[in-house]
Amino acid sequence: MSMLDTLAARPSTDTGNSPAGGADRRPAPGPKRRRWLLPAAVMTCLLLGGVGPANAADKTPADLLRAGAELGIADGYPGVIGMVRQGDTTEYVRAGVGDLSTKVPADPKAKFRIGSNTKAFTATVLLQLVGEQRLSLDDTVARWLPGAVDANGYDGTRITVRQLLNHTSGLPEYSSSAQIAGPYLLNSNPRQTWAPQTLVDVALSQRAPNSVPGEKFGYANTNYVLAGMIIKAVTGADAAKEITRRIIEPLGLTDTGYPTTDPVIYGNHLRGYVHPVTFITYDVTVSDVQIFGPAGAMVSTLDDLAAFGRALLTGKLLAPAQMTELKTTVPANSSGTSAYGLGIQHLQLPCGKWGWGHNGAVLGYFSTWLTSEDGEKQVLHANNEFHMMGGTKGQLDTGKAAVDAFCAL
Repeated sequence: MSMLDTLAARPSTDTGNSPAGGADRRPAPGPKRRRWLLPAAVMTCLLLGGVGPANAADKTPADLLRAGAELGIADGYPGVIGMVRQGDTTEYVRAGVGDLSTKVPADPKAKFRIGSNTKAFTATVLLQLVGEQRLSLDDTVARWLPGAVDANGYDGTRITVRQLLNHTSGLPEYSSSAQIAGPYLLNSNPRQTWAPQTLVDVALSQRAPNSVPGEKFGYANTNYVLAGMIIKAVTGADAAKEITRRIIEPLGLTDTGYPTTDPVIYGNHLRGYVHPVTFITYDVTVSDVQIFGPAGAMVSTLDDLAAFGRALLTGKLLAPAQMTELKTTVPANSSGTSAYGLGIQHLQLPCGKWGWGHNGAVLGYFSTWLTSEDGEKQVLHANNEFHMMGGTKGQLDTGKAAVDAFCAL
């Protein structure tokens, strides 16, 4: 979701590099390394070093992204779509199919589930409310949600809104529970309902605190479920309505939506698939949206996601004071190449450039966006197969291509 769920990693002679970030998870090295990925978590996509000058000299950024998309298809993805934007010039790439049954080509204009890219929308709404002086980032969770975080040693009077948004609350991940993960991964009941407090309660039961609030970065969807609950406590409306009213409608994001209960994607969209350890591929286009809500439920397109990223980073959605808060980061890895702000990530790529972005990883879909500080340079890509495992060759190849393309802009 998500990810980035995008983090950068330095080049290595070992294809099983250590991650550049994430919730203190260190995968074992080796070329066949695979890693369980918490749904919608910020994951290390192992965005490896850029191509050498001799290889890149005669290739445009779109060429580089396209080559990565084609590698992704060779690696087993049904379809990959991408977009490169510099100023007012936009180029699209595609490879493979958007629907395995009809073999329709993957459409760069198609909708897909954006997973944890939703977090930037949720954080933006809370920052707007801060600008309206309706709450403070230093308000405690208990100030707005009395008793919501009060079990197994956790104390909502010690956790702030800021710590939810930058993942330093110390709260555990609810989707690591078999109670949550089992039905989701099997996609056994796409219409299953989860009350936000139930998800929080499941998270708190996972373990006792292993850090104090504010001490360290630890990515958890639980933080953004609580953020959505706070939006409702402050405004009286749920996060979906506030995101629609404050962001989607003003920006004219006509292909973006926040489903709250309906698991169906309407209109032109990529179908989502999983093909994990067997040779059987499952269609999981219709999947549970309530399980992630303000942490990862939204549906969008490359164009709309790029428009949102540009608007956010150029100050069209937030006042200067809130822009400063948005971009105030905490370290997300030990090397200093990844830092997390409020719903967005700051990444130093192997070529030395920095970019803002995130990724989204949910059942059947994985997507990433990178945007320059001034919003002028953007690279996005998405694919329609995700089985909640990190470190696959498809992720390596398409992730590397996205970095190469961004570095070439």
